[in-house]
Amino acid sequence: MTLRDPSEPSPDAAPNTAKNPAPDAAPDALATGTPQALRRDLVALLGPDKVLHTASDLVRYASDASPYRLLPQVVLTPTTVEDVSAILAYARAHGRRVVFRAAGTSLNGQAQGDDILVDVRRHWAGVEVLDGGRRARVRPGTVVARANAALAAHGHVLGPDPASSAACTIGGVVANNSSGMNAGTRRNSYRTVRSLTVVLPSGTVVDTGAPDADEHLARTEPALTEGLLAIKREIEADEELVRRIRAKYAIKNTNGYRLDAFLDADTPAGILRGLMVGSEGTLGFLAEIVFDTLPFQRLHSTALLFFPSLAAAGAAVPRFADAGAFAVELMDAATLASSVNVRGVPPEWARLPPESAALLVEFRAGDQETLARSERLATEVLRGLETISPPGAPPAEFSRDAARAAFYWKVRKGFVASVGGSRPSGTTLLTEDFCVPPHRLAEACEAVLELQRRHGFTVAVAGHAADGNLHFMITFDAADPADVRRYADFMDALCRMVVERFDGSLKAEHGTGRNMAPFLELEWGPRATALMWRIKELFDPHGVLAPGVLLDRDPDAHLKGLKTIPTVEAVADPCIECGFCEPVCPSRDLTTTPRQRIVLRREMMRQPDGSPLARALSDAYGYQAVDTCAGDSTCELACPVGIDTGAMMKDFRHARHSPAEERAAERVARRFALAESGAHAALAAADLVRRVTGDAPLAAVTGLARRVLPTELTPQWLPALPGPAGRRVPATDRERATAVYYPSCVNRIFGDPNDWSGPSLPEAVVSLAERAGRPVWIPDDAAGTCCATIWHSKGYRAGNAVMADRIVEAAWRWTDGGRLPLVVDASSCALGIAREVVPHLAPENVERHRALTVWDSVVWAERELLPRLTVPRPAATAVLHPTCSMRHLDDVEQLRGVAQALAEEVVVPLDAGCCGFAGDRGMLHEELTASATAAEAAEVRGRDFDAHLSANRTCEIGMEQATGRGYRHILLELERATRPE
Repeated sequence: MTLRDPSEPSPDAAPNTAKNPAPDAAPDALATGTPQALRRDLVALLGPDKVLHTASDLVRYASDASPYRLLPQVVLTPTTVEDVSAILAYARAHGRRVVFRAAGTSLNGQAQGDDILVDVRRHWAGVEVLDGGRRARVRPGTVVARANAALAAHGHVLGPDPASSAACTIGGVVANNSSGMNAGTRRNSYRTVRSLTVVLPSGTVVDTGAPDADEHLARTEPALTEGLLAIKREIEADEELVRRIRAKYAIKNTNGYRLDAFLDADTPAGILRGLMVGSEGTLGFLAEIVFDTLPFQRLHSTALLFFPSLAAAGAAVPRFADAGAFAVELMDAATLASSVNVRGVPPEWARLPPESAALLVEFRAGDQETLARSERLATEVLRGLETISPPGAPPAEFSRDAARAAFYWKVRKGFVASVGGSRPSGTTLLTEDFCVPPHRLAEACEAVLELQRRHGFTVAVAGHAADGNLHFMITFDAADPADVRRYADFMDALCRMVVERFDGSLKAEHGTGRNMAPFLELEWGPRATALMWRIKELFDPHGVLAPGVLLDRDPDAHLKGLKTIPTVEAVADPCIECGFCEPVCPSRDLTTTPRQRIVLRREMMRQPDGSPLARALSDAYGYQAVDTCAGDSTCELACPVGIDTGAMMKDFRHARHSPAEERAAERVARRFALAESGAHAALAAADLVRRVTGDAPLAAVTGLARRVLPTELTPQWLPALPGPAGRRVPATDRERATAVYYPSCVNRIFGDPNDWSGPSLPEAVVSLAERAGRPVWIPDDAAGTCCATIWHSKGYRAGNAVMADRIVEAAWRWTDGGRLPLVVDASSCALGIAREVVPHLAPENVERHRALTVWDSVVWAERELLPRLTVPRPAATAVLHPTCSMRHLDDVEQLRGVAQALAEEVVVPLDAGCCGFAGDRGMLHEELTASATAAEAAEVRGRDFDAHLSANRTCEIGMEQATGRGYRHILLELERATRPE
């Protein structure tokens, strides 16, 4: 694959690279990937599937959410504890270093290493709910939100609740003792982890919850056992040190090892459990964690309150805390201004008075009476406060509205990415957090803002105000030595201020990390710091694990490995590599994620012209990034600032096309009726062959064709492909119509599931409409029209423009200038017509489009049909696959609403996500759908359902291919269930 500016005429231009290579550009030696001897050894040890070794692999794992970048020599993906033990044994024997990485959402470089990097996300997910939800056994690669989803059905939740819970994993949360908005010092991992299964650097596996854990530890690790007990005796004998340790953990503190583990536990296994929490991968591998969970208080009342100054906001914090607030979150004006990048934030927030601030306050309860009592207390507090109402600010009141609260929390949780997204192009973002006694919060806010101004940094502060925990962000140019020095001077001043003026914690919840390791002794003093070094040497005498992550004697260690951020495509340039996009990406376990696609582009831009590494990355990018991107843009929904990496990949697909290819695609668009008829005929012929010979010959023929013809244009035959749709649609009357029903081209070509014996989808829709007294009209000239997604997804711009204009002009005519709604029977096509065609329309058609009302057929059914229908024959169980398009349209609840009328039990799999079929991509890259659906398919196959339902034909094909179950459009089931006897 070759990357070029889409305006360039030649598809064979050289890849984009830097005219002036960056100081941290990866070396040419990396072009050949992992050194041969190391690769050979590890393949022999683990097998080839567990060793990632190409240049692309090494570069995409070199960055995380932190300002650091270290290039690994190899990336390993172990699947078992035995694999991990073998890796550690190899590292000890060969003097190698190992770093564990899960989600890569760490803000301070804990997931980075320059030797062996071990990915523990891919094969290490899983949740087992215990004791009716009161406990949970969780594997380290499990996303926090996924674990909470499993617990929610039992009315419980994990204690830690970091802002990145939709992306970060349990292993990282425990390893960093991350806490979040509500965890404080009482609900964090240290307080709620009951036991751990640990692989020590020696390879010994210890389950601290086992009845014989201490005996096992004494037998297998006698030196470690005695060393832990010796340190415990020393600490307990030093009363001043005991007081210091207790005082340090009276507020949030994740700087260094948890020395209070020696005071809180009486046995070696208990001490080990406490030390592992917050150890940042430096003492061992967390293979499994058992949590004591907490009751989930489902009811809430929330307010976003604006204040004239940080001091006024800070003064309000203890009053809400005393009233029992579950969370009190602080955001300064700069943080709020940056959030205008978030969809739905009023633009007026960008013009807030610079001295103003806001508090996000939430009360929670398990019952209505308790919540009402809390609301009365909160309202009483509110009456005595000096709030302001700037333009665009919400009312200064507490509300139980779930959508409003979700929006407030979206703004708060995305503040790091929002600030990072608004940073000057080419600069690096650093996020740090510290903690002071809560009553000194306002003073600390003013102090850090003054410090930032003095050193010439952009001011942005937010934090968990009730705990005295502040986060701040600064940006600097890591390629400019003078700017790096300015950052270093700021860090020196900040650390001294926090320790000497406030006696605070230099790190409150992000772990120590590379940025704070050199300042550990400043906070803890030489005695406690020496004990921490002894702990490290006891556990890891060979120095195998994560050097420099938590302990480092180099005073300038935090200035090394800083990553430059080269300017890339405008759509991706705001990315701070936070990783929020990764859990929703369908290709995350196959090739690359949205973050990694951007990371690879940035490395290409760091490289000098014609470098071997740039060529190697560009060659791999075609399949790993562009071809296997589903283009579903769910990354845009997950990204706090709405970065649509799918759109960037579509631009790259366009960049591949020659002018001749663009003209050919435009001709197909202009003659789409003929193309549609040809596709229908080909499907009919293939279906006839299948009935005689089965699927194998068709798969063999298309497989052979794909070896000769371009794979991006040649589909693979799949057993789940249905026969052709019927040639005729039901007769309808325009005069009686309450809506125009548009059968999408995918439903005009593909028939219903192979095991379906009922009416076709158009027949079912027309019957339902008549049954509900809301008749529809099907246009006679629908053939030859399309939502344009086919061309849009493949990057054919001219064809996309032709079809976008055609469908809007036709819809305008069909709906009598927008008088009737347009009902579309495929969610992706509804999205295409409602939104995606707009940027490609001629000016006159933009005006026509504004008059149209476009409804996904599921929304139409939920609003217009269900209230007028009865369901005499509901199914017992139904499983739903919400499509990506429905998530973009915010229609998932309507899908659930229709399903709940059709079945006594409705299940949306906890692992439901994009199926990766993406129109035709599942036929071009079958492996994408297989990987994307693996977890969801396992859930579906785990039990029997009476109905498997969705709302998009190609997604249904993809899910049938993945599960072996016949998925069908939910309106087919609605027609069946409401059919008169």
